[in-house]
Amino acid sequence: MSFSAPPTLTSRQVAEVDRLAQERFGISVEWLMEAAGWQIARFCEGRTAVVCGVGNNAGDGLAAARHLHRWGRLSSVSCADANRLRGAAALERDALRRLGVDIADELRLDGAEVVVDALFGTGLSRAPEGKFAAWIEAINGSPSRVIAIDVPSGLDADTGDAYSPCVRANTTVTLGLAKPGLLKGDGPTMSGDLWLADIGVPLEAYVAVGIDVPRDLFAKSDRFELKGSDR
Repeated sequence: MSFSAPPTLTSRQVAEVDRLAQERFGISVEWLMEAAGWQIARFCEGRTAVVCGVGNNAGDGLAAARHLHRWGRLSSVSCADANRLRGAAALERDALRRLGVDIADELRLDGAEVVVDALFGTGLSRAPEGKFAAWIEAINGSPSRVIAIDVPSGLDADTGDAYSPCVRANTTVTLGLAKPGLLKGDGPTMSGDLWLADIGVPLEAYVAVGIDVPRDLFAKSDRFELKGSDR
């Protein structure tokens, strides 16, 4: 396997870029979440179970679930605690419910061909516990193809350390820019095939946090593979 070398975005910079996108450039979190969900859903070929946590990563998963529902590919949606969702993620939850999609509070994989891992995003800094740990172990024990949103749940997005347990993805779709932990430490092992997907973050927002992004990064395609996998 080999890596190309576009710039990377730390977990701290993710939060700052999201803030700048909305406050300075008028690109709301809701818009970015919608684009993220669209990109993730495009990777899901076959009946798909979406497994969500309680943050913005969960919102990305719920947005993907809505597209998959429309395309007839949604098997189930599970959320660790849907009542804890706030902001844009809560709006995605409510939109799904208005469509009559059940959001289960217990893990349902329902024999799905694909599982979307939307449990944890870039902010994780310790080992998953309780329900989250149990769900990660169940995902790893499933025969389904696993697609992780941004980083596999249980992987430190900055250091590449894999906490125990950590989702072992077949494909990771990292959003906007790659996270450094995907390219070092345990990241290459846990992420599987690594794809970079455009979600509409203004390049000017990256410049504002000191990241020089090539203006032609997505000129040929709105998504491209950063590395392959032996799996």
